[in-house]
Amino acid sequence: MRTRFLIICVLATSLCSHSASAQSILDDYIAVGLKNNLTIAEKNLSLDKAMVNLDIARSMYLPTVSFDAVYSTANGGRMIELPVGDLLNPVYQTLNQLTQSQAFPLINNERINFLPRNYYDARIRAGMPIINTDIKHNKHMNEQAVQMREHEVEIYQRELVRDIKIAYYNYWSAEDGVKVYQNALDLAKEGKRVNEKLLEAGSGLPAYVVRADAEIAQGEAKLVEAEQQVANARYYFNMLLNRDAEEPIQQQPTKVQNLTQQRGELQVEGREELEALSNQINVQETMVKMNKQVFVPKLNAFVDVGSQAENMRFNRESQYVMIGAQLTVPIFEGGRNKLKIRESQVAVAEAQQQRLRVQQQLETSARVANNEVTSTIRNYQNAKKQLEAAGTYQRLIQRGFNEGVNTYIETIDARSQYTNAQLAENLALYKWMIAVAKLERETASYTLD
Repeated sequence: MRTRFLIICVLATSLCSHSASAQSILDDYIAVGLKNNLTIAEKNLSLDKAMVNLDIARSMYLPTVSFDAVYSTANGGRMIELPVGDLLNPVYQTLNQLTQSQAFPLINNERINFLPRNYYDARIRAGMPIINTDIKHNKHMNEQAVQMREHEVEIYQRELVRDIKIAYYNYWSAEDGVKVYQNALDLAKEGKRVNEKLLEAGSGLPAYVVRADAEIAQGEAKLVEAEQQVANARYYFNMLLNRDAEEPIQQQPTKVQNLTQQRGELQVEGREELEALSNQINVQETMVKMNKQVFVPKLNAFVDVGSQAENMRFNRESQYVMIGAQLTVPIFEGGRNKLKIRESQVAVAEAQQQRLRVQQQLETSARVANNEVTSTIRNYQNAKKQLEAAGTYQRLIQRGFNEGVNTYIETIDARSQYTNAQLAENLALYKWMIAVAKLERETASYTLD
């Protein structure tokens, strides 16, 4: 579902080469995650189940056809007395006297067993609802249930997109950290080499060599820790994509050189969370309507075509066609329906209040995410300036040390400042990217296929 709204977004006015390629690879990773994620697969099954229930609700309008057959035989039980002899014999006697003959023989009274013997009744019945408001309401509620399941899938998809982006940026932030620490370690080793040469030439100090060894050991420890962070970030990213933990991650996102900010109006009205709550309100309102229409008559019609007879006879006399209708009108239910109506009305009010509360929470979250983007942009710009200053300072101090103007302690301090500035610039960049991903989630601006 695509939602139109304006958001506060950050635009890059100048990018390094291949930025489109990097974004394309990230989108490919997102597509893999959306396809392979087990939770999404589970929610899709729930959606399929809701769609099946909707099809069942729609089928309630269609006629039903069934075949019923009953066979029974009995001996004994109640008897039906038919006094045919008492009724007809006087008449027959009179007729015989008038005709001077025995043309009308006398007959006995009959006793017929009430339970039939060797009896069957087989029929095909076609039935169809004519008036039943519950079917319409049930179909509408199932339609809302399907939409709610669709929104649940989309909500988790957006959560997964955000998590994949953050994990991707965290991984490359850790990779950049490894490069920074590796560069600092190389500089420390170069400093040791220079101090050893100076010591051999008689112009150096042994303390500087010892200090260089300590700096190298510290750099190696930080490098090992950074490499472990890279491994952990890779494991988490691959877990989100449901693939092998050691799978490599391609192409670092391109760094933004200049940033500008374009302001717009934040809107969260199209969030799937609010749409799902609107569906819930519709369900409760439908329940109110259904309970109010409980006294609307229900009318069903049916047609039976079959055969019934004793001793398994089947002929024209045993065959029959019967048409009928069934009307049901509730008259009194002890006031339970009024209570159900009141209960449904309270549920509607509760759902409406919940939607207002969630909307306020989402609007607040969007504003917070927008402010975070603004602050991370400024932090990144400041970090870039600090990096440029630290780089210039480190080069000047190193040149002064080579010329004998500055001490080795000053070079260590300059290198430390430069390393910290590189790490700060790297961290600020990826914090900005993560903030944009969070804002994208809060405003539901990422287009889902």
